[in-house]
Amino acid sequence: MAIYLDVIWLLNFTFDGMLLLLTALILKRSFKWHRLMLGALIGSSIVVLLFTPAAPLVSHPAGKLLFSLLMVITAFSFKRFSFFIQNLLTFYFSTFIVGGGIIGLHFFLKTEFSVFSGIVNTYSTGYGDPVSWMFVAAAFPALWYFSRRRVEEFETKKIQYDQIAEVSIRIEDSFLQIRGLIDSGNQLSDPLTKVPVMILGVQYVRDQLPQQLVSNIMSGDAAVSFLNDSSEWPWLDRLRIIPYRGVGQSHQFLLGVKPDLVKITTAEGVFEVKKAIVGLNAEPLSSDGDFQCILHPKMLQGDPVQHVS
Repeated sequence: MAIYLDVIWLLNFTFDGMLLLLTALILKRSFKWHRLMLGALIGSSIVVLLFTPAAPLVSHPAGKLLFSLLMVITAFSFKRFSFFIQNLLTFYFSTFIVGGGIIGLHFFLKTEFSVFSGIVNTYSTGYGDPVSWMFVAAAFPALWYFSRRRVEEFETKKIQYDQIAEVSIRIEDSFLQIRGLIDSGNQLSDPLTKVPVMILGVQYVRDQLPQQLVSNIMSGDAAVSFLNDSSEWPWLDRLRIIPYRGVGQSHQFLLGVKPDLVKITTAEGVFEVKKAIVGLNAEPLSSDGDFQCILHPKMLQGDPVQHVS
């Protein structure tokens, strides 16, 4: 059986380099390409050493750990112990998620069985079911990219959830319990009173609002309808017309309602907002439903009325 040592080494060198790169991207580490490649060269040298008398040493778990330490130190240097440990554990994490993904994908796509006398029999060889190098070469980049994107999504979710608050809105006999995203980019306010405007997705609370109001909002021309004929609208004395301009859009109008009280619960405490306008929007604000309204940052100014323990 021919063994193409150069091809195996090149694949290992490429994979080790990509794992070190994934480690740097996850930790947001600044890195130098020549150090990263040198770390990959150290890791891939195991392939060559496996065909020398040093094979028992490098194939031992202690030997593999030593090479991992050298790879991480070479790629990211040693600034302090906690910095090094974080790099090392993240490198192993990257290795496990990509390597585990390859094994999982292999066994998901490949099932060996035979049919004998109408009975399905699964089987495997006595030496396991090795993953071919061609399969690894094709699956590794895809799983590397998949792992990177998932980590980025987790980071985005974490940032987003750090800015999400519990919101309670009281409007006459209606009580709305929703989740709101604190968005510093929301600077919408009533042009006359300068009262901050929060944006609420009507479809999330349509059962708790007057049906006539909801129907007009969902039709998409609530502001125009209100301006043309507002004599029979519910909450007439509470309704406001808020002009706004979205990115790449011309001036538009948003129908808003003045609530009796808005309570916002964050990690800092409970904020009570008595001067605010709830802008009613027909479109969903979150594709995943993580939040139902967008809060104005001025609504959290001042001291909380109650601290959260």
